[in-house]
Amino acid sequence: MLKVYNTLTRKKEPFIPMEEGKVKMYVCGMTTYSDAHIGHARTYVAFDVIRRYLEYKGYEVFYVQNITDIDDKIINAANEKGIDPLEYSAYYAKRCLDDMNRLGIKPANLYPKATEHINEMIKCIEKLIEKKFAYVADGDVYFSVEKFKDYGKLSKQNLQQIKAGARIQPGEKKRKPEDFALWKSAKPNEPKWQSPWGAGRPGWHIECSVMSSKYLGMPFDIHGGGQDLIFPHHENEIAQSEAAYGKRFVNYWLHSGMLKVRGEKMSKSLGNIINIRDALKQWDAEVLRFFFVSYHYRSPADFSEEALKNAENALKRLKEVKVKLEEKAQEGKLDEKELDEKEKEYLEEIKSLRRNFEEAMDDDFNTPKALEAIFDFVKETNKFLMENEKPNGKLCRYALDEFLKVANVLTLLQEEKKINEKALFELARKYEIKEKDAIKIIEKLIEIRKNARMEKNYKFADEIRDDLKKAGILLEDIGKETKWKVL
Repeated sequence: MLKVYNTLTRKKEPFIPMEEGKVKMYVCGMTTYSDAHIGHARTYVAFDVIRRYLEYKGYEVFYVQNITDIDDKIINAANEKGIDPLEYSAYYAKRCLDDMNRLGIKPANLYPKATEHINEMIKCIEKLIEKKFAYVADGDVYFSVEKFKDYGKLSKQNLQQIKAGARIQPGEKKRKPEDFALWKSAKPNEPKWQSPWGAGRPGWHIECSVMSSKYLGMPFDIHGGGQDLIFPHHENEIAQSEAAYGKRFVNYWLHSGMLKVRGEKMSKSLGNIINIRDALKQWDAEVLRFFFVSYHYRSPADFSEEALKNAENALKRLKEVKVKLEEKAQEGKLDEKELDEKEKEYLEEIKSLRRNFEEAMDDDFNTPKALEAIFDFVKETNKFLMENEKPNGKLCRYALDEFLKVANVLTLLQEEKKINEKALFELARKYEIKEKDAIKIIEKLIEIRKNARMEKNYKFADEIRDDLKKAGILLEDIGKETKWKVL
């Protein structure tokens, strides 16, 4: 039986979803003010593996990951560059999703944006005011922490500890230092929306409460994110959600461990923040994924040249065995009666792979232990193939299928979708684009196509779309945005 470590209870618990056979899962997405970095990659690979294992066990998973497209960091960065904040965040949202695609992470079922749910947020805030959990202060709205008796239950802090660390920043109008903003009144050069309290924008925490409950209901099964979000973000989500709706918000809280770079915390001051795009220039996406799954998702991980080289070498062993099995494999149903004694022994090794893999993953998604099971299989496979020049082809096919099935759960040995760079460079010449990077060529073509559609030159826009499709890039128009993926 699958057991997961619940941050709320600080213990492993049997996983029992709200609805049999279905799992509703929400993971806090990125605040899109810059490119995604390897810390983001660590979190989203971890939850990709969790999602994949749930699907492997037969669950139908509905996975929601929000996009915070309005925030102080976005506004400040956009103002510095003289760009509209919503245009700025849309640009980086697209780049971040492209990076996750290139990294080999399965897309979420839904990527709701904060700015598309302002009305729902206003209604939730109104409910909190009506229930006396929130108050208006000169156009701002704050949540009164002391009114919610269970505040601190996720982070295991009491109110006195929280009060001791809380401060009122200049310009804030809250009554108590520990209270947090639900709505912020408009300031010059900021996007704003009308509300009963005047023009303004939502606070960060209310966004996730509204979007998760809208698409998944309450309570839903799994809420995830990095450990840095436990307090105050997830603590505040619980408080405002349960105060507003009077019921449990989430059943299982899962948090991924922090990522260090060469033993040090990532920070601007140390200059050691590595963007996913830069990491992918040096390392294959699958090597990065192997590195991440070599750590338990809750454990801290340390990113270094040596660790990535070790991951690359280990992954090479897996690929070598895959090729060996592919060379020997034959299609058809395996008949155990046809096997000799050595083949029967190997069949038992194949069956133990799945058994040991599931035992590891059922223990709170223990990927290092699951990798041990896979490498035990690799060792036994090499031994078997060395001793058998002409093994049963159907047995090798069965071994390969089982091997790929468990490896794919860990995001490994996937059929990689490679960008046809040669075809894109030819398109760059055709459309007189000077960019040298394949991703930038795609983005520039999408921009040209967008302008063509605005000018109602649909024939030209369709030509660009068709040319990209021939180059192996599929465009998807979703609302005002265009997303792309490798065919």
